Amino acid sequence: MRRLSLITASFALLAGCHGKPPTASPAAGDSTPHRFTAPSLGLSIPIPADMTLHRDFDRSYLDAAAWQAFAGPHGQGQPLAALVLKGSNRITSAELRISESGDADALAHCEDTPASAKPGSIASQTLDGTPFQRFRAGDAAMSHYLQVEGYRAVRDDRCVAIDLLVYGTRPEVYAPPRTPPFSQAQAWQALHAALAGVHWSR
Repeated sequence: MRRLSLITASFALLAGCHGKPPTASPAAGDSTPHRFTAPSLGLSIPIPADMTLHRDFDRSYLDAAAWQAFAGPHGQGQPLAALVLKGSNRITSAELRISESGDADALAHCEDTPASAKPGSIASQTLDGTPFQRFRAGDAAMSHYLQVEGYRAVRDDRCVAIDLLVYGTRPEVYAPPRTPPFSQAQAWQALHAALAGVHWSR
């Protein structure tokens, strides 16, 4: 009986040691399986079930993995997160990107809009109580296309960039034509649903 008690106590101790593993906090941000957080910005956003979290922007042919869409020559920044719609491929992809910069030049030009911004698309839009400058723009080359809905704001001396991107390759250039994994309308619907989850803790 005494030996059984000792064995039971040992298992209880081991269970206590392994009950909750420590979590790492990357410099760019932290996350759980269901939420991405950026402590430097006081920002968090749920990770939808139909999206996966990435830490880089190196997927689109036309934006050259810039720290924000249509970054231009003003300042440097860092990618924080990309929520990529599941099923995205070279025909059609969709992702929501979040990035930041404390660079003086980037801050000075944070709310500038690109020359390719569509007429009538530039407006102020509030995301969880914070006003952002919104624009829509696009690019195309070599059968590739890129559509962007961008949001820019300065918060706590940081330039915050949130970009919704739908991009890919025209399916008709393949023989036979490829079938996209989802329509562009479905992509935008998923991106806007994810954007609605943006939350500021301060």
